[in-house]
Amino acid sequence: MALAPEIRAHLDKQAAAGLLPPWETPIATLRAMTQSRVHDAGPVEKICAIENRFIPGPTADLPIRIYRPTDESHRPALIFFHGGGWVLNFLDMYDAMLARLANQCGATIISVAYQKAPEHPFPTPFDDCYATLRWVIDHAEDFKIDPQRVGVAGDSAGGNLAAAVALKARDENIHLAFQLLVYPCIDLNFASDSYIERATGFGLTARAMEWFWGLYLQGRSHDENPYAVPAAAKSFSSVAPAIVITAHFDPLLSDGKKYNELLQRDGVNTIYREFADMNHGFFINLGITPSATIAIDFAAQEIKKLTQ
Repeated sequence: MALAPEIRAHLDKQAAAGLLPPWETPIATLRAMTQSRVHDAGPVEKICAIENRFIPGPTADLPIRIYRPTDESHRPALIFFHGGGWVLNFLDMYDAMLARLANQCGATIISVAYQKAPEHPFPTPFDDCYATLRWVIDHAEDFKIDPQRVGVAGDSAGGNLAAAVALKARDENIHLAFQLLVYPCIDLNFASDSYIERATGFGLTARAMEWFWGLYLQGRSHDENPYAVPAAAKSFSSVAPAIVITAHFDPLLSDGKKYNELLQRDGVNTIYREFADMNHGFFINLGITPSATIAIDFAAQEIKKLTQ
């Protein structure tokens, strides 16, 4: 299976721009450059309501964005943590994807702008995300949601955060209906098959991932902490059912496949789907590839099954 032509064309366009690799570019510049990715995400479809507000976090107030597919009460809910290596990305990039996901699965989605590395390394982003889950559950009536039908989700670094939050929810006996992990970065094994075979040439690179991990963890003291590195958990028993989505041409493919296997090993119900002609990042790029819509709708149908 080859890379989809629209993805190859997009990568060729990026290569022609001659940009420096991220580790050679000031972080402020990288963050400014991500503004262009809103166009890649495509137009935002009509939805009942999109609301912005702040909630208190452990060390700062946190901006959240709420996507309501209906004004009905007692709806299922999804807390979403965005990707970007714990360093980049912002809420606007996810509007098109989350509006469609909300409409298709019928759940209210709450997306949080957690504080980012390197200014705020682990555990701050994780603590922000876990605090968001707790706040939403504790204020379920205000959000018009059912606290027994709440799940977590994220892409890439957000998938790491979602998996870690699901582990802590298990540890603290907080019920989660599901976890949606989209090409998550789960492990520090940079010698995995996909890190070696897809190190360069497909957008995200292996070296970039090592750089992102370095900015997030800032040392080796957290390597065995499952809230930082979910694959380090001793057991995955009783964590929330998982929907795991991966891309074949992605350095993180092995991370997603391995985590799905670890969850299944410990008796967790999982649904796994690999998109054979896609690369890292495709899930939010509705303006680039039709596979984004297919993947979003697949995730939505699986969420509906777990929140009925």
